[in-house]
Amino acid sequence: MAWTLLGIAGLLEIVFAFAMKSSEGFTRLVPALFTVGAGLSSVVLLALSMRTLPMGTGYAVWTGIGAAGTAIVGMAVLGDSAAPLRLLCIALILAGVIGLKLVSSN
Repeated sequence: MAWTLLGIAGLLEIVFAFAMKSSEGFTRLVPALFTVGAGLSSVVLLALSMRTLPMGTGYAVWTGIGAAGTAIVGMAVLGDSAAPLRLLCIALILAGVIGLKLVSSN
């Protein structure tokens, strides 16, 4: 259950970043509200997952999902660069997240 909560928290971290970009510096109300809601929900789910997961593993996976996912959404939706080295770096982040899951005892 903790891994499921952590995965959802990571996805909400992606929503948080996208909504923050869409809020244009908190000048647009609806995206700003999504930013706050997604951010708070993400942190709460991270905290719940860390009741049983090791702190370092939980935080690293949460950050990795958010970082890689946000970069992918930026490329797919916002036209950010999809340069090969950038894709390689994202793949390395995802490999680290998967590795942490595989070696975790929980």
